[in-house]
Amino acid sequence: MASRPDLTAILHSPEWLAHRYDEAQDAFHFRRVERAVHARVPFLSDQHLGAADPLVIRRGEIEAVLGTSPPAPIHFLFHSAYCASTMLARLFDQPGRAMGLSEPQLLNDMTGWRRRGAAVPDHATVTMTALALLARPFPGEQAVVVKPSNVTAALAAPLLALAPGARAVLLYAPLRDFLLSVARKGLWCRLWCRELLEGYLQDGFVQLGFEPRDFFRQSDLQVAAVGWLAQQAAFARLAERYGARVATLDSRTLTRDPIATAQAAARHYGITGLDFTDHPALARDSKSGAAFASGQRDRDLLDAEAAYGDEIAQVVGWAEAVADNAGVKLDGAAPLHL
Repeated sequence: MASRPDLTAILHSPEWLAHRYDEAQDAFHFRRVERAVHARVPFLSDQHLGAADPLVIRRGEIEAVLGTSPPAPIHFLFHSAYCASTMLARLFDQPGRAMGLSEPQLLNDMTGWRRRGAAVPDHATVTMTALALLARPFPGEQAVVVKPSNVTAALAAPLLALAPGARAVLLYAPLRDFLLSVARKGLWCRLWCRELLEGYLQDGFVQLGFEPRDFFRQSDLQVAAVGWLAQQAAFARLAERYGARVATLDSRTLTRDPIATAQAAARHYGITGLDFTDHPALARDSKSGAAFASGQRDRDLLDAEAAYGDEIAQVVGWAEAVADNAGVKLDGAAPLHL
């Protein structure tokens, strides 16, 4: 266990990332993550941050110092996977201006606790503290933009309810593009889609008219499509419930003109003074950090189309019928104004 510096200094320093939550101890685990590290790692997970002893602080001690209100504006980038969400989150990683947090493990923990039967009032109280901890930008930065993992999709509505000043961009890849990405990434990705759907079913997040046994009869890409449709339905509910606080965005619009799209997202969040021109995120793969040539995403999708086009055409037709029967729109309900 790491030795503990001054508690007040820790809790007021954004270098001390609130990384995990342990409901058994009602305590948060903190990791020291320097500002430059955020630009190097794709996700704020154990896998990418590496092993280190956490600094464990009980929630009561935290609330005595910080309270439960976010110290700075916090906004969200919810997404449906394989839609350039990591790139967009990275564009808001601008030292001295704004902070982008990519898939903090802490919100995954909040989802896990919810699935294990957390009482709703207790979960809401702890989530408010978690948001206050995530909303600690570095000096001079106006706001924090959090991109949660897909695992946390069922938390989107509660997060917006608990942070009434927050706005959200709901980013998705068009269905065909999403399925092409799943297919080209191979077996591990198809298994991931099944695992994701398993969690969504546990959350009560899938309202498409299926019975549990139906999923055993579906192919991998049908399962992937079901998860995508569940997210689209949830995005529509968020747009209806929260109105101007949320805006939908498709990945083709984003990748066609990422600078203009990021500027529009910044206006939606109310963050000013950002410069997206020549941002490093535009020229490298958000996951691997390798150089990313212009048009590479479209070329990858064309390659996948050549290999899997027939299968995907059948699944898209099936998914369109499911969507029509369930009243799910395939396009965003409240497009971001560019």
